[in-house]
Amino acid sequence: MMHIVLFEPEIPPNTGNIMRLAANTGFRLHLIEPLGFELDDKQLRRAGLDYREWADTRRYPSYDNFINTLDFNRLYAFTTKASRTYSDVRFAPGDALLFGPESRGLPARILESIDGDRRLRIPMTAASRSLNLSNTVAIAIYEAWRQQGFA
Repeated sequence: MMHIVLFEPEIPPNTGNIMRLAANTGFRLHLIEPLGFELDDKQLRRAGLDYREWADTRRYPSYDNFINTLDFNRLYAFTTKASRTYSDVRFAPGDALLFGPESRGLPARILESIDGDRRLRIPMTAASRSLNLSNTVAIAIYEAWRQQGFA
């Protein structure tokens, strides 16, 4: 099993979409608090439809709690500041893919704690700032899942 990790997500429809994505791909979803919404938020429910019930979702009160609790293979951080692209990596079962909050991305303290070769970006045109969080997660996990033969 592979893992999607959202650090302090802020926008309920994005997380609802990602819950639906996790349910449909078999990835486990990890939510690191604080969240910018309640899990019973109407927008989150609408975006996640009934798939929210099928998503294997876990919550953590902090990043440190997540790191000390989850047994994962490797942790990859997605950031616009990385030089390595997501398509340059050979993902493996047990890997965790970490994404930051929509308005600010992952904080420097977290990025600095992750080896440079495990900080990844999704290419964009030079004038672009960022992609939507749920789109970014979809791009990344479908590449990781494809590499696993969609098992």
